[in-house]
Amino acid sequence: MPNWGGGAKCGACEKTVYHAEEIQCNGRSFHKTCFHCMACRKALDSTTVAAHESEIYCKVCYGRRYGPKGIGFGQGAGCLSTDTGEHLGLQFQQSPRPARAATTSNPSKFSAKFGESEKCPRCGKSVYAAEKVMGGGKPWHKTCFRCAICGKSLESTNVTDKDGELYCKVCYAKNFGPTGIGFGGLTQQVEKKE
Repeated sequence: MPNWGGGAKCGACEKTVYHAEEIQCNGRSFHKTCFHCMACRKALDSTTVAAHESEIYCKVCYGRRYGPKGIGFGQGAGCLSTDTGEHLGLQFQQSPRPARAATTSNPSKFSAKFGESEKCPRCGKSVYAAEKVMGGGKPWHKTCFRCAICGKSLESTNVTDKDGELYCKVCYAKNFGPTGIGFGGLTQQVEKKE
């Protein structure tokens, strides 16, 4: 349908948005009064908006819907967040882990010279220099550089690798470390003498 004057259509109400009342976000125009979170209806501004495709959310609802889930991904340090946002109409989405793609461990000089980059072992996509983190002798995306068990973001100080996979030191110790008395697995009973 042609736009015979006026402005663009609002991304929320589909009515014409004139320049004086326009807020632009993610390539779309909105009325100032329509620029609110699609889940909790909280008014948004440029510092509180988080866009996903054609939807706009406050950062809290965006995190509930599209952010990482599980222990350690709460709203503050050391927080366990069990709020999935269901009371706001958000549905808990647990994305399946992508299958690990086979990668070449030694790219040819030809591919390195002509733009084909190394592949991330976690997602199988190309890793370019701006997003490259080395771990276990392989290049990783910064977003893929996470513990394979708990999903915690890793740094050079807390990363451990085993069989081509990355783990945080806590998960590595729990799953591959020594077990028995004195190693956190069993405790020793000591009887008191009277």
